[in-house]
Amino acid sequence: MTLTDPAFIRRLESLYLLARKILGGSLQSDRRSTKKGAGITFADYAQYSLGDDYRSIDWRVYAKFESLLIKLFELEEDATIYLLVDGSPSMATKHTYAKQLAAALGYIALNTLDRLAVYGLADRLLPLFEPARGRNQVIPFLRSLDAAQTFGGNTDLNACAREFEARHRRKGLVCVISDFLLPGGYEEGLSRLQWHKHEVFCLQTLDDNDLRCEWKGDVTLECVETGRSERVTISPREAKLYEEAMAEWNLGLKQACAKRGLGFLSTNTDVSFESVITDLLRRGGLVT
Repeated sequence: MTLTDPAFIRRLESLYLLARKILGGSLQSDRRSTKKGAGITFADYAQYSLGDDYRSIDWRVYAKFESLLIKLFELEEDATIYLLVDGSPSMATKHTYAKQLAAALGYIALNTLDRLAVYGLADRLLPLFEPARGRNQVIPFLRSLDAAQTFGGNTDLNACAREFEARHRRKGLVCVISDFLLPGGYEEGLSRLQWHKHEVFCLQTLDDNDLRCEWKGDVTLECVETGRSERVTISPREAKLYEEAMAEWNLGLKQACAKRGLGFLSTNTDVSFESVITDLLRRGGLVT
């Protein structure tokens, strides 16, 4: 089933309707800006000065204190949602699942008039969908995502984050969809993504092959990203050590996100993408 199949789009529409019910439509439960202006939610008073909109003067305050004060309101700003979808070769068995998660998040964003941009993530940043907004962009977005293939070599989050930093200074919400099994680590890359006050959410996608070692005896292992092969002997002890190392790595990622104030959710390809998005929405969206 393609991402533009009518049956799949109906599944996305159900998630969007749930988002409207739970969050009022947005992927972010609170989008109010710290800027002050002519919004709808009262924030503060300020002294009137020449050039200010006289319609903002609070005449009741003037009648009582003979002081010209204007009302300030919080501005509701359009959110910018950036989806960074890991497309490195190690994601081959999880890429379709990652794209389904991205499709759901992007569908909700476009239907709530948020700005959306999508990139592939590997040894470089690959533009998949240029920044756009509006329901009329849903099909172009889904087609672009559907056509995305795995590419490059090792996932270099640090290099990709530097390129992202150069491309986008507009504050937004960055969702990284990846297994986060990164040879170069994730600390520097996540730090860079936060540099311009972006909110960052890490959506870790794994499968059973990542978590467990089913191989036993003498085997030749080949890295899907570098092509390097090595002959090894795997005993039950080595298999157990691998599984413990994986558990420790994943716990470290979760703790690093908590320490930095980043949103985090880990899922397995056995879990339907609808269940994952529903869980996110009930938690309050892609917020920490």
